[in-house]
Amino acid sequence: MILRNLRDEIDNIDVKIVDLFTERMKISKEIAEEKKGSGTPILNSKREKEILEKVSERAGDTLDRYTRILYNTIFDVSRSYQTRFVHTESLLKDEIEKAISNTPDIFPKKAVVACQGVTGSYSQLAAEKIFDFPSIMYFNNFESVFNAVDKGLCQYGILPIENSSYGSVGPVYDLMKNHHFYITRSYKLRIAHKLLAKPGVKLEDIKEIVSHEQALGQCAKFIEEQKNIKITVCENTAMAAEMVSKSQCSDIAAISSRECAELYDLNVIAEDIQLSDNNYTRFICISKNLELYPGANKLSLMLSLPHRPMSLYNMIAKFSTLGLNLTKLESRPIPGSDFEFMFYFDMEASLCSPEVVSLLSELSLQSELFVFLGNYIEN
Repeated sequence: MILRNLRDEIDNIDVKIVDLFTERMKISKEIAEEKKGSGTPILNSKREKEILEKVSERAGDTLDRYTRILYNTIFDVSRSYQTRFVHTESLLKDEIEKAISNTPDIFPKKAVVACQGVTGSYSQLAAEKIFDFPSIMYFNNFESVFNAVDKGLCQYGILPIENSSYGSVGPVYDLMKNHHFYITRSYKLRIAHKLLAKPGVKLEDIKEIVSHEQALGQCAKFIEEQKNIKITVCENTAMAAEMVSKSQCSDIAAISSRECAELYDLNVIAEDIQLSDNNYTRFICISKNLELYPGANKLSLMLSLPHRPMSLYNMIAKFSTLGLNLTKLESRPIPGSDFEFMFYFDMEASLCSPEVVSLLSELSLQSELFVFLGNYIEN
């Protein structure tokens, strides 16, 4: 009975809180309209600081921290609400509306596609999953793939962005900050690594293993079990297989795929040597122009945040307010800055929602560095 009575009291207080919150938001809207008329910025850091000091003093030492968290959340929700009335238009919103109108209803089956590596690469396999009839051009490194798309040499580019066992592909994230592009599709490819060598060579004969650093990391346990083996990093797993095929030595092996074994006349001397059978690499398909196809359910963006307490928390609260599920958060240092970072976000969201478009418009206007990367389907 005591617990029930206490909960009844809480329920009564909650009713009052909601009524007061509703009244506060109505006044917040009126303030927004005044700000719009006078051209006053939405954010007033001085006033927010004054309110925080006042409410935390009233709450007392015991609840000081919790009161500050509560009011920071209220400030964030209030600013977000005001933005709907102050910033009704943005360049990003115009770009999104134009892309929705110009994008065909069906993703293309044929395209000229840039991939890193050589024939047999995992990027090629991903391209063949995304497109029915891709015409593939191969490049030595990830930056060349970005450049090929940027210069119009290829309509699309395929790039690995993360692996379920070994994490993010760091160089791709770093290049994403420097190139203007959009993600049009994403595909998770199951990766089953094999150790490949020339015909007649056995595992005990191997003295050197070559592969891409991601593949080597995904097979770390297997490599540790081999004694006195030299490890050589190369640009691509398919390039590693090609290197072994052309080598004059018979004691060298490549971590690569079964497809590469057939392409380069090599034998599989060790099967499924990755850390986990549930080993997937996520590939993104990039384009120079924004393309928004029906059914898009994943959204990606990059932005910078102020170097101050709770800035990341406040940003995540914006997504939470709309019920958006964040599936990835990656931080990368901004070159030349003093401990400042660019944040990469993946979330389950659709631009069919006006609230999502409004939030992106708000972020594009408020963030010093903001890059909308696309809304796309992931298979």
